[in-house]
Amino acid sequence: MTQPTCRFCRAPLALDLIDLGQQPLSNAYLTRAKLDAGGEGFYPLHVRVCEQCWLVQADDPVAHDAIFDDDYAYFSSYSASWVAHAKRYAEAMKARFGLGPSSLVAEVASNDGYLLQHFVAMGVPVLGIEPTANTAAAAIDRGVPTEVAFFNARAAAEMKARGIQADLMAGNNVLAHVPDIADFVAGFPILLKSEGVLTFEFPHLLKLIELVQFDTIYHEHFSYLSLLAVEKVLAANGMRAFDVEQLPTHGGSLRLFCAHQGASHAETPALRDVRAAEAAAGLDTRAPYESFTARAEAVRDGLLVFLDRAAAEGKRVAAYGAAAKGNTFLNYAGVTAPRIEAVFDANPHKQGRYLPGSHAPILAPSEVATMRPDYLLILPWNLKDEIIGQMATIRDWGGKFVIAVPTIEVID
Repeated sequence: MTQPTCRFCRAPLALDLIDLGQQPLSNAYLTRAKLDAGGEGFYPLHVRVCEQCWLVQADDPVAHDAIFDDDYAYFSSYSASWVAHAKRYAEAMKARFGLGPSSLVAEVASNDGYLLQHFVAMGVPVLGIEPTANTAAAAIDRGVPTEVAFFNARAAAEMKARGIQADLMAGNNVLAHVPDIADFVAGFPILLKSEGVLTFEFPHLLKLIELVQFDTIYHEHFSYLSLLAVEKVLAANGMRAFDVEQLPTHGGSLRLFCAHQGASHAETPALRDVRAAEAAAGLDTRAPYESFTARAEAVRDGLLVFLDRAAAEGKRVAAYGAAAKGNTFLNYAGVTAPRIEAVFDANPHKQGRYLPGSHAPILAPSEVATMRPDYLLILPWNLKDEIIGQMATIRDWGGKFVIAVPTIEVID
């Protein structure tokens, strides 16, 4: 087998982070007909580390357009906390950068308009750029102008030729989703005005390693990002970071503020603090990566011990949140539908389908009272407070919540 090379700097990849084995596509939810037909696809999910630029990256055995197709099931607006997070961002950016009726805010991977709708409500012109036609249609329906396109340097040049130039560009949880990160980032300086601002939000690799968040690894995520690596990608495309915020979203994320190399935005102490934290954790050394697999195996085994104990006691276990991270976890642990009776999810696009790999049926949250599980395993642990609040009625019959990452925790 030919040794893989880094998708950014092309150096050989000789250091492993983790091999999660053969996994289905995390958002490929199955209809009953597809489940009965069989033939579900499984693909290697192997993550490696580049010791040249320190970009952590998954092998890419699946075509990009097979993952982000016209039946893509993730709609951002079904998470109330995420929509609220987007609204706070919009209000903060409008205030900080003086955005108004003569400005343009462009979001790449704008999904169903969950974020840009807040700028529209404030009278700021927007443009969404979204590769999946079904989520783009939902955005247009809510008044968010959206182009269906994969964003890269060519797409940006075509838009600029039509007179499109943005004062603010946003890429929330998209930087990890692109196979060619260099070509993707190359589009932003083309479309961004000379003093414009680009913000990226992405789960922070430092938190993934510290909190053993291996379940955030799936085929849609081609890269797992540190400030260290992202700054190298920016520099190669004539851009630089000037500020950063540390966010609680997705288990710990960075919001990175970027600009053209020659722009006037001054670098902040916050940026230097994150650089120092990554250096202290040794993200530019082999040590934190070499120990990760053993720590992930311990988390996996903790879930299996809990499920075995629950079964021995005759307890019923269901899950909440048909989330991609839950699919990675369940498939890595080899957990299938008999052990998890069902998963409840508020997204009607997922209800009536089955989880990939594990084949647990996806039901509406209203049906939890009919099933009355003893334990409700929260798969999107990053939303646990929101979910516990929404599903508090399970306590009426003595039901308890369970979190599995970074360790098993039972919540009465």
